[in-house]
Amino acid sequence: MTIQRKISNWRRIGHFCTTRLIDYGELIPIELAETKKRVLHEIVAMVALTIGALFTLSFISIAVIVTAVGTPYLVLTAWCVAGAWLAVAVIAVIVMMSRKPTEPFQLLRDQLRRDVDTIREVAQ
Repeated sequence: MTIQRKISNWRRIGHFCTTRLIDYGELIPIELAETKKRVLHEIVAMVALTIGALFTLSFISIAVIVTAVGTPYLVLTAWCVAGAWLAVAVIAVIVMMSRKPTEPFQLLRDQLRRDVDTIREVAQ
């Protein structure tokens, strides 16, 4: 490859990178808005689910303990309810730790990866 051809190649690569930077500048705010919207929806859904589940389990727990008040199993029932709450907490921690976190700006990363591959092909 001659020097003129290499210079021409790098000039085309520079022009390509310049036009892609403009595209990235337009893509970043779009990705940011989508990520913000998605995270907000997930947070609202999680809070609603958590509050609903906690109230439901609390009332069920109270009902189970109140039902056992007149029996000799009151203490055992109270400890079983406490154990069930502990099991729910442990399961919740395990589920949250095993979840794959959302990947913001995935589209932008894919575009950058493709562009780098294109530049590598042209530079060879």
